[in-house]
Amino acid sequence: MSPAVFSHGDLRLYLLSLLAEAPQHGYGIIQALTDRTGGTYTPSAGTIYPRLAKLEEDGLVTKTADGRTTIYAITDAGRAELASREGDLAGIEAGLTDSVRLIANEVRQSVKEAMKSLRADFATAEKEERTASHSRPRTPMDDERITSREELHRADAAINAFRARVRTDLRTHVARGGVLPASVVTELDDALDAAAHAVTRALATLSGR
Repeated sequence: MSPAVFSHGDLRLYLLSLLAEAPQHGYGIIQALTDRTGGTYTPSAGTIYPRLAKLEEDGLVTKTADGRTTIYAITDAGRAELASREGDLAGIEAGLTDSVRLIANEVRQSVKEAMKSLRADFATAEKEERTASHSRPRTPMDDERITSREELHRADAAINAFRARVRTDLRTHVARGGVLPASVVTELDDALDAAAHAVTRALATLSGR
């Protein structure tokens, strides 16, 4: 999604909608815009802060200092403008949803292409293995090597499918306005780390036979 999605006045309105949910600092607003557009639009500070300043000048937001951080909050006048342009906001939200849907389609397409490449690589390796086997007797080691390549192919497919599913679920959830607590990301990170360690331990056990 390009910045053109936010036509004249749209970004201003969307900033008000974000602040209507909760007061926020500038970086938090930038991060929210990034999350809700599926990472396809990350505005610069030079884009956001002048608009926040204009909203403050127009009496639609206020700012207060919280230590070294400036917190922006919507005013009653800002809520009134937001309410008067409810239909416009719905159109902006629909555009963001379409953008996330496009991202999901791109992820699925990337997975399909990766799977196609893996299948081609596996087919080539299998062909080379068959060619080599004609020139020498087949051994149990050959059978293990072929089986290992098949299982590697299956593991790659499982990893890619998992990545695509989780990434799409997370981005869609956030784009629809859902909250993504740090605890959920930490839990995901811990689970992935545990899975990686389990695989490493299993491989180490096999290597030690």
